[in-house]
Amino acid sequence: MKKRKGLLIILDGLGDRPIKEFGGKTPLEYAKTPNMDRLAKIGILGQQDPIKPGQPAGSDTAHLSIFGYDPYKVYRGRGFLEALGVGLDLDEDDLAFRVNFATIENGIIVDRRAGRISTEEAHELAKAIQENVKLPVDFIFVGATGHRAVLVLKGMASGYKVGENDPHEAGKPPKKFTWEDEESRKVAEILEEFVRQAHEVLERHPINEKRRKEGKPVANYLLIRGAGTYPDIPMKFTEQWKVKAGAVIAVSLVKGVARAIGFDVYTPEGATGEYDTDEMAKAKKTVELLKEYDFVFLHFKPTDAAGHDNNPKLKAEMIEKADRMIGYIIDHIDLEETVIAITGDHSTPCEVMNHSGDPVPVLIAGGGVRTDSTEAFGERECMRGGLGRIKGHDIVPIMMDLMNRSEKFGA
Repeated sequence: MKKRKGLLIILDGLGDRPIKEFGGKTPLEYAKTPNMDRLAKIGILGQQDPIKPGQPAGSDTAHLSIFGYDPYKVYRGRGFLEALGVGLDLDEDDLAFRVNFATIENGIIVDRRAGRISTEEAHELAKAIQENVKLPVDFIFVGATGHRAVLVLKGMASGYKVGENDPHEAGKPPKKFTWEDEESRKVAEILEEFVRQAHEVLERHPINEKRRKEGKPVANYLLIRGAGTYPDIPMKFTEQWKVKAGAVIAVSLVKGVARAIGFDVYTPEGATGEYDTDEMAKAKKTVELLKEYDFVFLHFKPTDAAGHDNNPKLKAEMIEKADRMIGYIIDHIDLEETVIAITGDHSTPCEVMNHSGDPVPVLIAGGGVRTDSTEAFGERECMRGGLGRIKGHDIVPIMMDLMNRSEKFGA
């Protein structure tokens, strides 16, 4: 029996709720998506709960679940995955954090993402902090994607029970770092000092002076969260399914998840993880990898960003951008020899401006798929699709069976 290739496409934060200005349609239903609709007609639709019904999922825990891991068992915090994603070589006793460059005015956080500063600006600011901040422990601070950065405290993993200073919404002051034990108290004190010194460095940095003159939000504060240690991965995805797996990703957190479970990760030039990402560069790299790899994972971030920004029109535009990417891919591969799944890692409704527990649309098409009578890829069509409502961790086993790579259980 011939084995097929597999392509999993995750449009981050894809799911949404009805938008009044769209006549009650969701951004996915409102957007023009001829290529995903084409796959819907020759495939099968459904809904999936990344973790469980009604449970909002983080991008890290959602991806782990979709790839078949129980996040309640393997997850050890976001920071370490972010660090893996930016390519850091860490030890098991290191403690890592996710960091946002933010804007603070008169003690109040007015923008948690500093106007979504560019990756280049963030990297330059991170370099200045690394060079000028002095702490009683060795540390690594590097820019990631856009407004994101990573902080690693070397040898401090035992202090992982530490809180965060991120209020998670603008208009509030930063929180004080909390702790649960003595080792975590030491980490909290180090973080407070790190934030204080970094603020001084950022306030006088030329990049922020330029942003002030241009009327842009300045990146003058750091919000730190997601204390993480080495994830407890029992078996690599590649070992479990006996496949060679490659991924096309721009965002550091998702890169970290993919690397932790055995994927080779690629970021083509022009792939930024932001609204300006070059979707065709990602499409071409995906087609290229499908010639070499058994299973390819393609991640697309801007759909999630638009949900967080409460911008339904932009979210629809980003979905259309993703559809063009998908169109190029399906025009350059053999659909009979490939199983394609398209879904999101979670819903990010514009009205919520955050992740929600709403189910996420899912589409599976390609060789071997039993079709249903659905005509387009959207939340309502997915509700009546033949897949029904499944768990996120069901997606890969379904794909692998269609790819003729599953093993029989029992005699």
